[in-house]
Order: sequence, then structure tokens, then C-alpha cells
Amino acid sequence: MTRLTSRRAFLFDSVAKPVVTRPLGKTGLTVSTLGFGCMTTSDPAVIERAADMGINLFDTARGYQGGNNERMVGAALGARRPKVIVSSKTPAKTKQEALADLETSLRELRTDYLDIWYLHNRNAPSDLNDGLFEAQQEAKKAGKIRFAGVSTHFDMHNMLPYIVKQGHTDVILTTYNFTMIPEMTAAIQKTRAAGVGIVAMKALAGGFSRIQRGDRLYGARPDKLTGVLKQEGALPAAIKWVLKNKSVDTAIVCMTDFDQLDENYRAMAEGWSPKDEKLLSAQLAWISPSYCRSCGACGGVCPKGVPVPDVVRILSYADGYGEFSLARERFLELPAEARAVRCGDCASCAVQCPNGVAVRERVTRAQELLA
Repeated sequence: MTRLTSRRAFLFDSVAKPVVTRPLGKTGLTVSTLGFGCMTTSDPAVIERAADMGINLFDTARGYQGGNNERMVGAALGARRPKVIVSSKTPAKTKQEALADLETSLRELRTDYLDIWYLHNRNAPSDLNDGLFEAQQEAKKAGKIRFAGVSTHFDMHNMLPYIVKQGHTDVILTTYNFTMIPEMTAAIQKTRAAGVGIVAMKALAGGFSRIQRGDRLYGARPDKLTGVLKQEGALPAAIKWVLKNKSVDTAIVCMTDFDQLDENYRAMAEGWSPKDEKLLSAQLAWISPSYCRSCGACGGVCPKGVPVPDVVRILSYADGYGEFSLARERFLELPAEARAVRCGDCASCAVQCPNGVAVRERVTRAQELLA
């Protein structure tokens, strides 16, 4: 399909297929079931077009693209800001740091308030503290945020009930995709039944669509890889799988160009089918050695101190999304002692993944590529 033909189809679909919406927990907000993950986006025109189509949730974070992502999103939304829902995140560990991050986010996004403000990447109870929850409550009272959120990437089926029990959170942003254990679907259903909004991320299970499209990361001739994975509709099927769970209010998906926006919009509008199930079965078999399900079965840290799920997830930013700079930035945020470990120094790997991830191979690649 030529770029022009694809663009015409995109314009047709944006009119012919209405946006699908759901309520976001008990917040009173109504969100498009396809949200726009802005992490890898550099073209503001794609964000502008998505907003004009009716996609109304745009997600960024203080740390994306060295802080530049918030600035770009704010400029792209411009006068559209009152009609859309904007979320951002802080990785801060203290109340003071979090509130400082919020002020920066508001300035960069050119807005007086965030609709959702997440405490970002909280994967264990120890990652949350009273000071951080106090920061969110103070920001609410000051009118600088509307709703308090938490994002979690690891051991989610245990973290969701813990977060709900604390009683401070309106929305949870959680990893959720077709590779997940059944307990994760049950945890989402219980969380949503408690009135907490559910936003899914990592719906594409690592972003391996880049391989299909012949991303330069895989060399000038990625024929071997594309031959394995080139199945029309595999990635839209992944979005449909997430959205077929009615307890998921929306899924934020990274989109970098008009073609991806078109493809993902169609997935939202079409819904789940038996054909999608067949596509995902093949996809799951292919990515099993590479993609961490973040299930927590490995305990999260090897005896040498390497946070295995974090490293494998960070590697997916480079291998899956083609975002080497983002992957390196996240890798360098790991503790120095963890970055100094080399898997080649161990006779064998102590971490055995029950889902078949080649842990030593993936972590070694991350160390070679990003350290």
C-alpha cells in the first residue's frame, strides 16, 4: 500500500468508524478505549490528528525523551487541551521531589492542571509511601491534578490489590497484554469493580511490530525476522485482546506515525474475532524467548543484583520500539552496582523463567548494547 493510499484509507476510516468510549472508573471521565501513548512520538502532527479523530487520552511522563516529550505534547495539543484528558507521571521517591516534578510537568505541558498524575513505575509496596500519597492529595486540593494514579510494571496481580487497599488511588496504569497469566485478568476485574479506573499499557507485548516493518535496528535486510513474524493484523489483534476485557477502560498505545494511528484506530473500532485469537497464538510462540510477562515468578532480582524484569523491559524499548536512546537512558537509571554486573561472569543463570524467556541471552544483550 502506498503512503498516499494508506493516508486516504486513514482519512476514510476516521470518519466511517466512530471512536469507542468507556467510563474511567468512578472518576466521571469518559475515555476513548484507544489512548495515545506519547512516549516514542516525535511528530506533533500525529497527536493533533488523533485528537481531531476523537482519541481523547494522551499519556506522557516527566522522564520521556529527557523531558522533551511533555513539551512536545503540550505544544501539539494547544487549543485542544480543554477537550482532552492529559496524564503524566513522576518517578520521584519523596513528596518534595514529586511536587517539584508536577510543577515542571505543568509548565512543559502548558496547562494549569493534569487530569491524571501517576506515581510512576511502582512495582513493590516499598515503592509507595505516605509522603507520595500526600503530594497527590495536596495537588488535588490545589486544583493542579484532578485524579491520583499509580503505574505498575511488575508483579501487577499482587500490586493492584495492594494499591486499592491503600485507598488513595483513582486510576491505575498497568502492564496488560495477551501474554499475561490468568491471575492478572482477575486482578483487573476486581480492581475495576472497586471503582478504580484501569488504563492498560504494553498492549503490544514489547512493540515487535518494528520487526515487521523492517526497522533499521535489525539491519538492511531483516528478511529472516520478517518472514517469521509477518502476519497481517497480529499487532492490532493484541490491542483487541486487551479491549475485549470490559474491565479495561482504555489502552494507551505508542504511535509514531499516521500509519500506526490508522492501524490502531481500526483495531479499536473492529473488536475481537476468532481470527485474532489464531494470530496471537502464533505471536506468543514467537516472542516467548524475548518478552518478559512481569509476572513476578523469578522474584525480580538475580543473586548478583540484576533487576531482570526491568532490564528485559528496557531492552524491549530498543529491540521492540526502535528507541535506543530511551533504552539507554532507562538502563543508566538502574543502580550502578546492577549495571556493573556481567552475565558472562556467571557459570550459569540462577533465574529460570517459567514462561520460557531466555533470561541470560536477553540480559547479556542489554549489557552489551546499553551499558
